[in-house]
Amino acid sequence: MAKRSKNVDEPVCSWCGRPGDLSQMRYLVPDGDQQNFICTECIEMIHGMLADEAPTRSKKAADDFRKKMTGKVPAPHDIKSFLDKYVIGQDQAKKFLSVAVYNHYKRLMQTKRNADDDVDIEKSNILIVGPTGTGKTLLARTIARLLDVPFTIVDATVLTQAGYVGEDIESLLTRLLQAADYDLEKAQRGIVFIDEIDKIARKGDNPSITRDVSGEGVQQGLLKLLEGSVVNVPPQGGRKHPEQKMIPVDTRDILFICGGAFEGIETKIAQRMNSHVVGFETDTERKRLTDKQDYLRYVAPQDLRSYGLIPEIIGRLPILTHLEPLNREALLRVLTEPRNAITRQYEKLFGMDGVKLTFAPEVLEFVVDKAIEYKLGARGLRSIVEAIMVDAMFDIPSQHVDSFEVTLDYAKAKFEAAHFEAASVAS
Repeated sequence: MAKRSKNVDEPVCSWCGRPGDLSQMRYLVPDGDQQNFICTECIEMIHGMLADEAPTRSKKAADDFRKKMTGKVPAPHDIKSFLDKYVIGQDQAKKFLSVAVYNHYKRLMQTKRNADDDVDIEKSNILIVGPTGTGKTLLARTIARLLDVPFTIVDATVLTQAGYVGEDIESLLTRLLQAADYDLEKAQRGIVFIDEIDKIARKGDNPSITRDVSGEGVQQGLLKLLEGSVVNVPPQGGRKHPEQKMIPVDTRDILFICGGAFEGIETKIAQRMNSHVVGFETDTERKRLTDKQDYLRYVAPQDLRSYGLIPEIIGRLPILTHLEPLNREALLRVLTEPRNAITRQYEKLFGMDGVKLTFAPEVLEFVVDKAIEYKLGARGLRSIVEAIMVDAMFDIPSQHVDSFEVTLDYAKAKFEAAHFEAASVAS
């Protein structure tokens, strides 16, 4: 109950007991029931106390994080073993990711107790180059699952410079804050996966009367985020809520993983390596480069610069690795082996209705052959299986059966009835 002054009808501050005084710019702010009040002077005092304790709370959160992570971060071999459970193949990329993530979290655990140690471990962001459907997003998502940190995926194609139609670059961190339930300390140690990074490549070297606001302009804006700085982030997005209070986010401890298909970069690699040789004799290395699928393994920073990335952003992505196209054997393994394999997902869906689902081996080979034929990669496997299974998923829950086997004849009939081939040709 609020204290009252001599005038029983005049409310007073529940903290200091003083009434409101307009001459001294002291106002009373009531609670929801209009029973208790607090004056503006007490509000300012409380705000100052919280501001003074903010650095202490921040340091305590960092110390708690180090204690939590001490002895918990798995070794690179363990990280790769975990990735093997969810991602098929791509051993070279897994090795690069495992070492980079391990070193990144060792960097977060470093302390300043030794005054003589003036070595600061710099952050190593990662750039993954690979065709669509080879597992770029899945690798980043699996890493975040292992380390139990906030993780968000952002599409670079929607980003533009501030003031233009599209999303501001700070929206990357807005989504990370949302993934961390607006826990600032937790978000500042998260992982951001920027997909389709190749779509913000410089559109051309020729001068233009129009600004490249979704290409080089976005690259320039990403520099401060990738390197590490304090960025004012609108918690609800800056376009629709311009009046909101900004949240300062320090990006020094945020790991950025960028991925892109870089369609056509094989040509840049071939030109750099001079694989088109005029003459009667070539060395063994150049003869081996006649297969374009081998080009990506030789990708280098100068190829990215020729493609359209500016040197500054290439320098802030020091770890460069590639994903190899999945062959027939790897696609077959993708269907059955991972923890969240496509066939296991459908078996679980049918199992929830009490139906045991089985796939004939030749059905899996049929699905893989179609994915290779249409060059869809691993991502296209689910589309093909969905086209085959949609009728069964519609009918079987009402038929009260105990088991269902997908045969090759059934798969071919349903695949043709779905007009998948015509849709693929049209696209």
